[in-house]
Amino acid sequence: VKPMTPRCTVPKAVPVGKSASLHCHENEGYPKSTYSWYRNSEPLSPDTKPNARFQNSSYTVNPTTGTLVFHAVHKGDTGRYSCIATNDAGFAKCEEQEMEV
Repeated sequence: VKPMTPRCTVPKAVPVGKSASLHCHENEGYPKSTYSWYRNSEPLSPDTKPNARFQNSSYTVNPTTGTLVFHAVHKGDTGRYSCIATNDAGFAKCEEQEMEV
C-alpha cells in the first residue's frame, strides 16, 4: 500500500544553540514507510560525518521513526523542511515548512 501524505511537524522558530525536533509520520503505508528529510529541496544525509557539506551540522535522522533532531541549531539550519515517506509501493511528501533559527 502506497504511503499517504505524511504529517510533518516543524518548529517555526528555534533560538541559536538550542535543540529542535522535527517529526514526520504516516501510518497507511504497507510495508512500513521509511522517512527522509529535505532542506530547501536538498536531501539531508542520514549520516553527517563523511559529507564535508554537512560537517558543521549536528543533527541525526531516524529513517524508521521519521524524526530529525538538531542537537544545537545554527543560522545555517534555517530553511524550508519537508519529508518523504517511502515504501515498496511508492512515496508521499509533506508540504515544506519554514524553520527559522
